[in-house]
Amino acid sequence: MDEYLEITAPAQHKALGHPLRHRILFAIGQQAATISQLAKALDQRKGNIAHHLGVLEQAGMVRILETRQVRGGTEHYYLRAARRFVLTGAEDRAVAVHAVADELAAAGEVSGFRVRNLRLTAEQAAAVAAAMEEIVDGLEDAGDGAERHSVVVTVFRPGT
Repeated sequence: MDEYLEITAPAQHKALGHPLRHRILFAIGQQAATISQLAKALDQRKGNIAHHLGVLEQAGMVRILETRQVRGGTEHYYLRAARRFVLTGAEDRAVAVHAVADELAAAGEVSGFRVRNLRLTAEQAAAVAAAMEEIVDGLEDAGDGAERHSVVVTVFRPGT
């Protein structure tokens, strides 16, 4: 699995155009999952998950890690193409924020949620962003036995 995948291709932008695809990417995380596992985790129909996984696979954002024969059928284990996706387009960021909002609304425990609006110089904003990136980039996945958590950080200048 690559560390980063910058989202630049039209198929990738299209793939990120639906909040469920973000949820699928969140759910897969660092560990491969089947359509059945994702359907159960996301409370969705298997056909719906299969469709959206197909779009993500065509965009190069997920890949099949392993295929197994199960009770006369074939089961695919999907893995993200990268640990982290770099979203550069405003539309991609907006859809990602909506997907995160959905996850937050359904979340059990939330730790350290803060929203602040304050005036910063460009240098201060860059320093805060760099510090947050250093913290998040330094985190290591705790492995299969640990609970899944999402970390969202950003510094942005609101539109006028």
